[in-house]
Amino acid sequence: MEAVQAHPAGVTAASTLALGRPAPSGPHTYAALDLGTNNCRLLIARPERRSRRRNTDFLRVIDAFSRIVRLGEGLGRAGRISEAAIERTIVALDVCRAKMETRGVTRARLVATQACRGAANGDEFVARVRERTGLELEVIDRETEARFAARGCGSLADPHASSVLLFDIGGGSTELVWLTRPSAPGEHRDLHSWTSLELGVVTLAEHFGGRAVDARTFTAMKNHALEALEHFVEATAEIRRCSRFHLLGTSGTVTTLAGVHLGLERYDRWRVDGLWMTDAEATRAIDRLRAMDFDERVANGCIGPQRADLVLAGCAIFEAIREVFPAARTRIADRGLREGMLLELMEADGALA
Repeated sequence: MEAVQAHPAGVTAASTLALGRPAPSGPHTYAALDLGTNNCRLLIARPERRSRRRNTDFLRVIDAFSRIVRLGEGLGRAGRISEAAIERTIVALDVCRAKMETRGVTRARLVATQACRGAANGDEFVARVRERTGLELEVIDRETEARFAARGCGSLADPHASSVLLFDIGGGSTELVWLTRPSAPGEHRDLHSWTSLELGVVTLAEHFGGRAVDARTFTAMKNHALEALEHFVEATAEIRRCSRFHLLGTSGTVTTLAGVHLGLERYDRWRVDGLWMTDAEATRAIDRLRAMDFDERVANGCIGPQRADLVLAGCAIFEAIREVFPAARTRIADRGLREGMLLELMEADGALA
């Protein structure tokens, strides 16, 4: 869990996949697959530019897929990916493969993160996926995961803030990235320091329990997260924080909190992505979630049965981050690894300015 000085690196040819298709006469169609400890998510897109005055780029999304597969279920106890989790995940990956074929994907990056990094049978799982689906998963390291997250949602940072703390609360790990103002106009923010904690919503909920979370259990989860954060807090203590310093959060925890804050009956990405929440609003949303019992969380349209036993663990991690990195506001990003992968692939091909 060591904080590391790092700067973004380019995508290498060996890390990209052509899916066996010939180079097209027109623009490539790109895909990014993120297989995490909890979710399997796919995004298919083509490059598209806005007005040069905006000095930005964005993705024209063609198709997307997301399914909670709980690949890391029981991993903390057994040290291995279970047979049931493997089968659930392979079914989801088959859907992804079919979508990529249907949409004519010519360039893709398919990555797996903490569950495969930490499992004793991670390599065996990757081999079974290759055999059953034809997909070649790439198990990425923590630094690469942090870089993709920063590239995917860094554009949401306040351009006038000299430093921003990005955090990505995942199923089996949590990435924190300290972003500083770019060294030249028009460039991406500099990735000053980062860390990856072996702590996520699945591992925390399995250790402390996620269905019935009373005040004592919630405090224990938060304290566990605070201990994990200690080293990074020390490593970043001297970094300047201006009056516009803020948090930038990505992942299901913060997007769920945003939906609860807005009172949405059903989750709406277009209302959540880019939303600013004040510190007081974040506290009220967490308190509202903590006041719900398990059945009420299941019934909530922004949570549902697949996240109901995980969301409070995520809130505990978020509370710990807010305590040691106090900020007046948090920006919510419903984007991250997949968008970062797509943008890097497109930039490597010269498809983006």
